[in-house]
Amino acid sequence: MQAIANNDGSTLMAPDRLISSTSGGFRGVALDHIEGLSPNANGLVIDLSQTVDIDASGLGILVFLQKRAKERGFSTTLRHAPERVRNLLKLTLLDFLFEFGN
Repeated sequence: MQAIANNDGSTLMAPDRLISSTSGGFRGVALDHIEGLSPNANGLVIDLSQTVDIDASGLGILVFLQKRAKERGFSTTLRHAPERVRNLLKLTLLDFLFEFGN
């Protein structure tokens, strides 16, 4: 699992399965990525285009990462979020924490 940087170095590629067995590894990579963001980055972008499965622990990691990014002054955008992820965030009333982009 690796961070894939775009021009401003802020994009992180989520795994295809963001579930309890993968969320710990993603958490570590993501925290390192957030710590490495330059102060002038546009924010944290998590690309979910390859994510086909997510569970409660995956949602928990997304919320945790949003909180950590916010503590550093960054917004968090979920890019290419599948309908399932958007619906779960809406059902749990967590969608307001994120921006959504393509």
